[in-house]
Amino acid sequence: MPPGPTPLPFIGNKFIIPRSKPWITFQQWSHKYGPIFTIWIGRRPTVVISDPVIASELMEKRSIKYSSRPRFVAMGELYNNMSSILVQPYGKGWSIRRKLLHQALNPSALRLYKPIQTAEASRLCYQLLQSPVDYEMLIDRYTSGIVFAVSYGHRIDSMDAKVIRRRLAYMQYMASLNVPGAYLVESLPVLKYLPNFLAPWKKELQEKGLKEAQDNISLYNSVKNDISSAEARGEEAPESLAKMIIKIDQKESVGLSERDLASVPSSLFGAGSDTTASTTCSAILALVTHPEALRAAQAELDSVVGPNRTPTFDDEPRLVYLKAFIKETLRWRPVAVLGGTPHLSTEDDVYDGFLIPRGTTILGNSWAINLNEKYYPNPDNFDPKRFLDETEKIYVSEKADLERGVPHPSREGHSSFGWGRRICPGAGIALNNLFIALAKLMWAFDIKPIPGQKYDTLDYTEGFNSRPNHFECIITSRSEHHRRIIEQEYEAAMEVIKQFPPFD
Repeated sequence: MPPGPTPLPFIGNKFIIPRSKPWITFQQWSHKYGPIFTIWIGRRPTVVISDPVIASELMEKRSIKYSSRPRFVAMGELYNNMSSILVQPYGKGWSIRRKLLHQALNPSALRLYKPIQTAEASRLCYQLLQSPVDYEMLIDRYTSGIVFAVSYGHRIDSMDAKVIRRRLAYMQYMASLNVPGAYLVESLPVLKYLPNFLAPWKKELQEKGLKEAQDNISLYNSVKNDISSAEARGEEAPESLAKMIIKIDQKESVGLSERDLASVPSSLFGAGSDTTASTTCSAILALVTHPEALRAAQAELDSVVGPNRTPTFDDEPRLVYLKAFIKETLRWRPVAVLGGTPHLSTEDDVYDGFLIPRGTTILGNSWAINLNEKYYPNPDNFDPKRFLDETEKIYVSEKADLERGVPHPSREGHSSFGWGRRICPGAGIALNNLFIALAKLMWAFDIKPIPGQKYDTLDYTEGFNSRPNHFECIITSRSEHHRRIIEQEYEAAMEVIKQFPPFD
């Protein structure tokens, strides 16, 4: 197998894998052992990949061998009873869930969400005028509102809503279960069978998982009630993923339990809410610490959009710098630092002379991949110009001196959404959320550092999904004219948003 730190008998490398930000240690080990190396969690091997070409070769070109999931005893079996698509092994159960998600996330469906995304982005700008210090909470509400509209046909007016507080708590807890070495039961699955009085950790997992399942079912049933109430009035309930699943299951059973069906729309929250909010906060941090990026983006927006309206999706093809800015943000500070949920090899394989046995966990270290100097020279530097196409005439003089690395194997130039058949299903909606929010924010506001304050661009949260720890900055409208445009567009935006009833 690929080389790596020497494991101890039975326990492997457990005691040298840090619980705090292991992706940074894995990056350091890649310099010592190479871009593909092996660690051991107990007697189970994990191959860690730190090069995008290797990740693409295995998890995309050889996806038939690398599209399953390792056994998740804590997160999968004990916490959510294998209902989540995240922990499903490659097979029928995963395929059913993926097809249901695809109904709501295919390109034609994504076009239907653009009105609510545009309206919510306008509401975000209006709320920032009123309370710029609360930018992080307002960004969270923006992404949560869109995801709940898509998932359940309801809107979210405040992050204090009970449904949101619970959803965020479940996500954060589940993310803590998805860190290598976090639970000994992953190395010794027999511990799963200990009675609860001898294993309080097991009781906690099961109780928290059951509570989330009950909340998922409650949300799912609320959409059933919406459908019944609307039909009684001779009307139609708002379109949503949950409504679509209910209709499909009523017509022809899809073969999933109520708990499993209810987990499908809830999974969108993890795919497109907190992750997108975290990336948006990273974008704010990049603007605060790299003012030249804001100046370049605003120059482009002023040229393409002008001063008398905010950007729309119709402007996207001409906003080439803004799209490069989003790609650079995703590369510079990936949210899923360890590449999302690990893959599993289902056949013996050989790569570059190394054996990868069947049953090996495959971990793409997105942190190391996105900061790989071979592909991104000076990787810690935030520079959207690295994603500008050579044929683009705009900013040619600025990018002429940019040192370009080896071409990335992905068409997008980064792999922040994962690989192959397990790529994040919410990538499309997340990218649209990022585009319309950042386009309107940079058109409307100057985003600047607090004078004299130092910003640590590596000061990020612990946990599997990473975001900047809270930082203060100055957010002000670019002019009184910009402020008036925001206020004018807010009224029209609320007419769209009010079509979705609120969740408490």
